[in-house]
Amino acid sequence: MDETPTGRTLQLLSLLQSGGDWPATDLAQRLGVSVRTVRRDAQRLRELGYDVRARPGPGSSYQLRPGVKIPPLLFTEDEISVIIAGLRVLEAWVPDDPATSAALLKLDQVLPRRLRRRAAATALVTEVLQQPAAVITSATIGVLADAVADNARVRFDYTDRNGERSERLIEPYRHFLRNGRWYLVGFDVGRADWRVFCIDRIRDLAPVPGDYEPHPFPDPSIEHWLTSDFGRATAGTAEEGGPRPSRGVISMRRRG
Repeated sequence: MDETPTGRTLQLLSLLQSGGDWPATDLAQRLGVSVRTVRRDAQRLRELGYDVRARPGPGSSYQLRPGVKIPPLLFTEDEISVIIAGLRVLEAWVPDDPATSAALLKLDQVLPRRLRRRAAATALVTEVLQQPAAVITSATIGVLADAVADNARVRFDYTDRNGERSERLIEPYRHFLRNGRWYLVGFDVGRADWRVFCIDRIRDLAPVPGDYEPHPFPDPSIEHWLTSDFGRATAGTAEEGGPRPSRGVISMRRRG
């Protein structure tokens, strides 16, 4: 099952296009998500121009109005260049993940001829010569993104740079790319504090059902939080995901 928000929304569209009145619980079971997530994905389809009808109430259901055509992709040539170049970067940085290649193929199928020509030209001339030190997958990004959007938590096994393994229950806040590596910022429920994790060291990532009141991030800017005192920690004294003198964060010094 595709765990990314975009892939899941396409799967929902495919189910609705098969016709009939779909109970929300059946859709949630088919997609492996909550009824609340189905409601959010149905709204995404409406925003894309699909006429998804909902019957509210305890036995809520969804139906796609017959005869709906795919809305036109109203991109300019420059906008398509940006999208294709971005996908080419991701394709190089996550070479074993088929999502980016699939996205490129799907765009090629639905773009009008003029934009398809620009997309092909952009893909041809875009080369990515540097890759991050460690790669992640679109599925990982999708699980984290959904958890943030749903005010949910995630659970995963984590291995720090010393090879020590631990199980973490986290309220994810943001993920970011820095010095060629992807990191996750989140509130560690078991340690009652904020932590930074190397995403490539995360294994068995899974969402935890339920809605939670998220802890407010302690700084207006992640960049400021990372490059200042990290909550009074001394730079270079803390490892990602591990203990720290006061509030504990990863040392973000340049890697040699």
